[in-house]
Amino acid sequence: MTADPKSFQPRPFRPAWWLPGAHAQTVMGRFVRPPHGVKYHRERVETPDGDFLDLDFASIQGAPPLAENAPLCLIIHGLEGSAHSAYVLELSRALREYGIRAVAMNFRGCSGEPNRALRFYHAGETGDLEFVLELLASRFPDAPLLAAGFSLGANVLLKHLGERGDGTRIRAAVAVSVPFDLGRGSDKLDRSFMGRVYVRHFVRRLRAKFNAKAERIGDRLDAERIRSARTFREFDDAATARLHGFDGAEDYYSRSSSGPYLRHIRVPVLLVQAADDPFVDETAIPYGDIAASPWLATAFTERGGHVGFISGSPRRPWFWAEREAARFLGAQAGTEPALNVRQEAGQHGHKTKRRI
Repeated sequence: MTADPKSFQPRPFRPAWWLPGAHAQTVMGRFVRPPHGVKYHRERVETPDGDFLDLDFASIQGAPPLAENAPLCLIIHGLEGSAHSAYVLELSRALREYGIRAVAMNFRGCSGEPNRALRFYHAGETGDLEFVLELLASRFPDAPLLAAGFSLGANVLLKHLGERGDGTRIRAAVAVSVPFDLGRGSDKLDRSFMGRVYVRHFVRRLRAKFNAKAERIGDRLDAERIRSARTFREFDDAATARLHGFDGAEDYYSRSSSGPYLRHIRVPVLLVQAADDPFVDETAIPYGDIAASPWLATAFTERGGHVGFISGSPRRPWFWAEREAARFLGAQAGTEPALNVRQEAGQHGHKTKRRI
């Protein structure tokens, strides 16, 4: 893996005419991406603290299995997602076109079964990621390890890469729709109607998980504050931060945001980001650190929403972020794309935002 990440040129992105705005791209992404074509083999691994993590190894319908020394990409989903999130399935399909195997890591409590421990997952938790990487490295010693993260998973991935520097097991990575500054992203969501709609959706799901363990948690947390939380900051201050050893939401956001870790990354990374992302405060993106790093390539666009990046027609949509992620990782791994990828490349063009 010797490709210069800065030499990567993202293909232009043209937002689908039928999904013209940031919210349309954000909301419809989960419905437009096809759910079929990927079959998982699940493996449950026991964690050192007596909990478990579920890993889903992907096989692609109609494609023969790849050798165990083929590159392996660990995909990390976003907030309240899972291995079955539409963008995880789409990236698994795209990676196979480049001869790369995919395995999805489900965060604790996100694989369809409650985890055992009182703790859950959060945006700054990198211990489980490191545990899984060590497991994969020992099982597939001849396979280059790659990684891709989306949203909260992208934050976890970048934080890990910054923490570990050149000591990470990961050889190259992609981070899509990154909340570089968790506090400012939370505050941005509170300032708009649609932002508050997103937050209510996620807080309801998070509150349900805490309620399911309320008896075991006991008086460690203020149950009334959790029930009355309406924003990410209120919920994180009452629940996430307190349960995971932080001194409130501000401490959690400060210590968990990935932005300050970018300057310490020492492996090739592609950052995929839209300026109209409703979850990310664009003024908090560390453009200076990104430009100064020889390890960070960018695919920044004016439009695309949050984990959206949908182009093409309603009958034939094209999922630009996943395709560019696979193309970048393929270049870093030195794998050749299949013929149909070469044929379709460049059919959906629009001016890409060249900010870095």
